[in-house]
Amino acid sequence: MDKVKLTTEEFTFSDYTIFKTKMLNWANRFNIFCFLDTNGYLDQQGSFDCILAAGSRRSLQMEPGMAFLQLKNFYDEDPGWLFGHLGYDLKNEVESLHDSKKDVVGFGLGFFFEPEFLLQVSNNSVSISAREATGLQRIFDDILQTDIQSGYKPGVTQTTIHSSLDKKGYLSIIEKLKEHIHRGDCYEINFCRQFFAEDISIEPVLLYTELVKHSPNPFGALYKLNDKFCLCASPERFLKKVQQDIISQPIKGTSRRSLLDQGQDEKNKQYLLDSPKERSENVMVVDLVRNDLSRICEEGSVYVQELFGVYSFPQVHQMISTIRGTVKGGLPFTDALKATFPMGSMTGAPKKRVMELIDTYETTARGLFSGSIGYITPNGDFDFNVVIRSIFFNASKKYLSFSAGSGITFYSDPVEEYRECMLKAQAIREVLQKVAHISLEE
Repeated sequence: MDKVKLTTEEFTFSDYTIFKTKMLNWANRFNIFCFLDTNGYLDQQGSFDCILAAGSRRSLQMEPGMAFLQLKNFYDEDPGWLFGHLGYDLKNEVESLHDSKKDVVGFGLGFFFEPEFLLQVSNNSVSISAREATGLQRIFDDILQTDIQSGYKPGVTQTTIHSSLDKKGYLSIIEKLKEHIHRGDCYEINFCRQFFAEDISIEPVLLYTELVKHSPNPFGALYKLNDKFCLCASPERFLKKVQQDIISQPIKGTSRRSLLDQGQDEKNKQYLLDSPKERSENVMVVDLVRNDLSRICEEGSVYVQELFGVYSFPQVHQMISTIRGTVKGGLPFTDALKATFPMGSMTGAPKKRVMELIDTYETTARGLFSGSIGYITPNGDFDFNVVIRSIFFNASKKYLSFSAGSGITFYSDPVEEYRECMLKAQAIREVLQKVAHISLEE
């Protein structure tokens, strides 16, 4: 099939922050949009500051049974830009697994759409693309004239977010998971805890803007699928492919920032490099990713580009490793996604067994959490994040949730794992309290 031909015009603007905010408010008039944001963390793998796909020309709701083949066929019908998500429950398409719990937010198994308008922002310019040859100037003018939300109007007064699992129950489950590790059922397992609020209203664009201002991360996303929203401040890339080069950058290892005490902050950073527990978590997921990539890469091409790299973000230091490989020639991009999904950093090892344990011990379905949001290009390249540090909201049900977790190993201390879980949820808690007057029940 011929690739989709787009008409593109480039425009300049004066203030990046204001333009980005106006662009998001403009996008919210569409039923479907996907906004991907580097938040200034441009690296050698980055190609834009932010990108917006707005409106849907055609779409695919992935259904159980051959879901990855459905995506391949949908792409092959008319190869062009696609944006969307892979839900965690696509694991059932990869392994012989099932689910015992239902996702309340309801993003579904997976969804992709070809946008009506594609906006790519770099520095103080934006390129606007569409199939139509006219009207791009009007789009730019509409964005500049869009009002910015300046305040939050809560639908309810002071609201409390509850946890699906209290501290006592959490500590008990960690002990049980360690027993599985001692028995040899698994080596490492990512266990997560959900927080939720009911009968609630939020302003997703305003809340997302505050979230990434408070916690800017390189794989941020604001994703709207009709009445459902994902507000994502993720620091982690799942998988990126450019031609035959493929890269995965799993995160395992977390320590607190101490921004008011530089000496203590450096000690916290050094802790990651010296901790047997954090290093064992990281090396296990690296081995898992190497194994996954070896299934779809040229023999001998998979290698660890960086092991135990420590990177600093506003709330936490993270240990990130980078694994690269060369994809086999002629391999469909969907085969690469299927071979590596779900990401090892959000499951553990061995992958199938720990996913069974996750279903047994986690109290709620993950849904889009620990899934992925990203894009596919007309060349069959792609870039997907890991959906963590995210708020999920169903406007029709007035239901909000977010989750946090950690990797459990032989070295894990249940109390320390609880603290890490709460640390990862801290930015979301603070923003919800500040912007939407929502407090968390401890």
